[in-house]
Amino acid sequence: MSQRASYRQQFSPAPEIAAKFGDIHPPLGSQAATVEANRCLYCFDAPCTAACPTHIDVPRFIKKIASGNLAGSARTILDANILGASCSRACPVNVLCEGSCVMHRYNKQPIQIGRLQQFAMDSFHASGNPLPFEPGEETGRSVALIGAGPASLACAAELRRRGIRATIHDARPLPGGLNTYGIAEYKLTLADSLHEIDLLAQLGVEFRFETPVDAALLAQLESTHDAIFLGIGLGGIHQLGVAGEQLAGVTNALDLIAGYKSGLITTSPARVAVVGAGNTAIDAAIASVRLGAVEVHMIYRRGAEHMSAFSFEYEHAKQEGVNFFWHVQPTAIRGTGSVESLQLTRLAPTTDGSLILEPGSEFTLPIDLVVLAIGQGTHTTFLPNGSGSATIQLERGRIVIDRVSGQTSNPKYFAGGDCTNGGREVVDAVADGKRAGIGIAAWLEGNHVHA
Repeated sequence: MSQRASYRQQFSPAPEIAAKFGDIHPPLGSQAATVEANRCLYCFDAPCTAACPTHIDVPRFIKKIASGNLAGSARTILDANILGASCSRACPVNVLCEGSCVMHRYNKQPIQIGRLQQFAMDSFHASGNPLPFEPGEETGRSVALIGAGPASLACAAELRRRGIRATIHDARPLPGGLNTYGIAEYKLTLADSLHEIDLLAQLGVEFRFETPVDAALLAQLESTHDAIFLGIGLGGIHQLGVAGEQLAGVTNALDLIAGYKSGLITTSPARVAVVGAGNTAIDAAIASVRLGAVEVHMIYRRGAEHMSAFSFEYEHAKQEGVNFFWHVQPTAIRGTGSVESLQLTRLAPTTDGSLILEPGSEFTLPIDLVVLAIGQGTHTTFLPNGSGSATIQLERGRIVIDRVSGQTSNPKYFAGGDCTNGGREVVDAVADGKRAGIGIAAWLEGNHVHA
């Protein structure tokens, strides 16, 4: 094993951030976990397992908690999901495993699967043991992975378990992508994300940080590796396209979240407006509250029934004190040098369901910070886009893949995660990466057999 400092050791969390962003789901104690595990019915055709994109054998890992076999429980989780620790904290379990629990049929509380998974993984991490897997026998083959987020990490783990070298390239200085930089700290801390990746690196995954991949570097990687995996996520957040957007005090949700998680942002201006109503917008709004904002408003052009955020996230935001403006649209950002107010106009529906600005309904909201969270674009322009088999087919900027293997229209390229689905959950990216790792290994084996 390399003697390098662990990624977690390279990061010092800001004490004030840790104090302001306490765990939203405090861990279960040993006794509480055992009691909860014994409530499980251990269904044979478990709907919770089917609802998990990575298909963790939920009854199996819970039964091992009940019997005191915590190492076996963690292995069951990791065998299906190498990022089982982060997923236990970041997954929307209400709509996945716990949402499908059979206890609902009996009007009982569902089994707390997420917290039990967290208990098993925390116990495993506290043990100091390495991952319960060994790298496979070296095949002499190699894969370059672009992006160090959950999809690439899961893909790399599958490759290493099959003896295929995996080198991940990322533009940022730390690995983890969304897990490290984009998930609210009260769900998954940056330090916990890095700890999980430290374990994964024990499989022999190599990293190249602060290495943006452009068309020239991609061509070089293609010539020196047997396959390429694209886990490049999405591009920047869309702009509003209104006057004043260039003023100081206009940012976006991803930069805000990454800034406070890494300790670069520790306070907030007093008055904040978050434009958008997705889960990332909710995270940014709650972060602003916890960073000290006195007023935090969410601005959305439709009603609550149309917001893309999960309903439990909406309820959480209300509990944190976030205010909501529905059926309004920003039409200008005002200020001299920096943001001073946001001009809003009410929207009215038309007979065909579209929205139009309502004349004379303009009003001004005094604001110090505007946070944009209105969806992300793609950044796939550097991919091969010529003609023939070298082309990687795109659809609305997203990479088109075979869902079973992750293979693109260019057989040497595979992809997974947000760049293929437009932005879903971490566990979906992990599932994509896992399938692609298996798909790449099968494709390389086929090429080898037929060579």
